[in-house]
Amino acid sequence: MNPARAGAYMCAALLLALTQGLGMNLVTANIPQIQGSIGATSNEATWMVAAYMAPNVSLSLALIKIRTQFGLRNFAEISILGFVVACVLNLFIRDIPSAIAVRFMSGIAAAPMSSLGFLYMLEAFPPHLKMRVGLPLALTNISIGAPVARLISPTLFDIGGWHNITVVELGMAMIAFCLVYLLPLTPPPRAKVIERLDIVSYLLIAIGFGATAVVLVLGRLYWWFEAPWIGALLALAIVSITCAAIIELNRANPLIDVRWLASPAVLHFTGALLVFRIVLSEQTAGAAGFFQVLGLLNDQTITLYWVILTATIAGGLACACVMKPGREPAIHVVALILLAIGALMDSRATNLTRPEQMYFSQALIAFAGALFLPPALSSGLSSALKKGPNYILSFIIVFLTTQSIGGLLGSAVFGTFITIREKFHSSHLVEHLVLTDPLVAQRITQLGGGYARTITDKALLNAEGMVLLSQQATREANVLAYNDAFLLIAVLAIIALAALLIHVAYDAARGRFAPIPATPTA
Repeated sequence: MNPARAGAYMCAALLLALTQGLGMNLVTANIPQIQGSIGATSNEATWMVAAYMAPNVSLSLALIKIRTQFGLRNFAEISILGFVVACVLNLFIRDIPSAIAVRFMSGIAAAPMSSLGFLYMLEAFPPHLKMRVGLPLALTNISIGAPVARLISPTLFDIGGWHNITVVELGMAMIAFCLVYLLPLTPPPRAKVIERLDIVSYLLIAIGFGATAVVLVLGRLYWWFEAPWIGALLALAIVSITCAAIIELNRANPLIDVRWLASPAVLHFTGALLVFRIVLSEQTAGAAGFFQVLGLLNDQTITLYWVILTATIAGGLACACVMKPGREPAIHVVALILLAIGALMDSRATNLTRPEQMYFSQALIAFAGALFLPPALSSGLSSALKKGPNYILSFIIVFLTTQSIGGLLGSAVFGTFITIREKFHSSHLVEHLVLTDPLVAQRITQLGGGYARTITDKALLNAEGMVLLSQQATREANVLAYNDAFLLIAVLAIIALAALLIHVAYDAARGRFAPIPATPTA
């Protein structure tokens, strides 16, 4: 492929990944602004995120076989057309019921977009560079959606509010629609791979994964033990996935190889990816939530997200330069060290911390995030290929599950931990706020003094001072809770680093002291 055409395929990959990433992250990054546009509470607006993720987390599993049976060209054209239709429907959102319905359809339509972004990036490179260079760049494209969404949101909301964001998304989808028709992918051989039991198994997996996604998105908002429907959804997820596993264990040609997924090597790989997703929530859920607690909006953190975007791109390019078979452990060691350093730096935040104090730490975390994932995917994919082509689908399930549901799990664990620690710190701070303490009484008088020109009643002034002091105590409790969470993330990264070093040392010792095979005699 000539350089100009390869560049066109890379641009198409970037646009496809960015369109999909913006569709997923623009709502997540702007819940407070969107809830006013559709007349919903914060919890009700978050249902839009849950509705989007419910079908999205499992659809890639079905799309792999659909693509193989019906042809890559048909798959690409119909997929991008469906996404354009979903973007058009976003223009008609007026209230929370319509928003949830449309976001559910958008989640379905967006699932093929990430696959197309991968395929178009890999298409631009010769076979020997697809895994070394194409894979890191494709994953980097997918990673930049979150910072770009926060960069463009303030301007778009100033121009036309919520519906202006959907217009931008529609415009990008239309351009991607044209590129897919102009730049066809190399079609692999078509084969009839879909069986009737595949449909049954997939529906059960989709129900299980979808219910789990809804619980992980909304569980900490409605609280895990308070809303009865959370337990019902979890029970439905367990029953559905168990039934799917029973069906797959008794099939000659299973959709997924459950026995292989339960093997020690795959469980180790899955655990490593889950830990990574939880650690990376320090940036995706931690930094954004911390500044929101301090009252900063997206337009006040633009420079920070430019730093994150630049560091993510730099990490992807660095990974493409150094990634080779056998270097995966070394790359992961560097990534975990950077993650631990960044989280430790953030754990010293105060109520005076502003985005500029987190430029370096967040850049380290973004760089490490882009550095970690491509070697893990490449090594896992190579292991699956050695087992045979039938194991590719099972491996992709592991990878997609850890990235989609694992990302939701990381945010849920991070948010739940912060809520628990905030209550802990609040109780300790409030214990010392007694009116008999002269310092507390003086502080209440100072805070209430701001209303002295409009309120002449001494009791009302003291009441306003108490309210303001309570707000300050809540803010301090939240800051302390986020510091605890950042420190926990750093500890997890250090533990993962120690486990990785022990594993590498064990493999090296086993290879060094392995018995030398006898030389055959003539």
